[in-house]
Amino acid sequence: MAILYIVATPIGNLQDITLRALETLKTADVIGCEDTRHTRKLLSAFDIHKPLVTCNAHKERSEQYEILTYLNNGQNAAYVTDSGTPGLSDPGTALVRRVREEGHTVLPVPGASAVTALASLGGFPGKTLIFEGFLSPKQGRRKKELDLLLKTEKKFILFESPFRILKLLADIKALDPLRLILLGREMTKQYEEYREGTAGELYEYLEKKDRIRGEFSLLVSGNKKS
Repeated sequence: MAILYIVATPIGNLQDITLRALETLKTADVIGCEDTRHTRKLLSAFDIHKPLVTCNAHKERSEQYEILTYLNNGQNAAYVTDSGTPGLSDPGTALVRRVREEGHTVLPVPGASAVTALASLGGFPGKTLIFEGFLSPKQGRRKKELDLLLKTEKKFILFESPFRILKLLADIKALDPLRLILLGREMTKQYEEYREGTAGELYEYLEKKDRIRGEFSLLVSGNKKS
């Protein structure tokens, strides 16, 4: 049977792509991706030219069949998202499940991940780490999700957009004003920034900016026993 490779791609700096990822993308018969425009820029940077199939969160269950056509014909495929590792707050889960159910092999090509990158910088004690990704945009539900996470007293990682980061920090401040957070912005990109503080301190820092830009990752500390 054919092989579907789940390929991690850079989260900002193109130099973070692995040699194995490049070789996989060069030899695949087709590449499934979250956004063809974004992936085409990545491939062009390394002079890779392959057929692209859109398979994003909105179309994953229907568009996955196009990739299956290639696999059923004995051709290997690769799947990438816009950045980082597919399946971690990114599309890919339904595709992997369906391809495996069809009897094809699915293999990972590991690489860049905002989760492990931020965790490596935290310095917070405790070996347990919870990855939650994006919380609900609705305040009531978001606060309930945060409350449950904070009560575990384990470290956890969240993702947030520049449009809701202040709301998220305000909710954390209301629930646990003393909990330390490492905030990562535009990780591995030209203007990457990391700042540690309580939710209130980080809120005040960002609120002073004329405009909040970039994607955010938050590592929220647990307690010393977690």
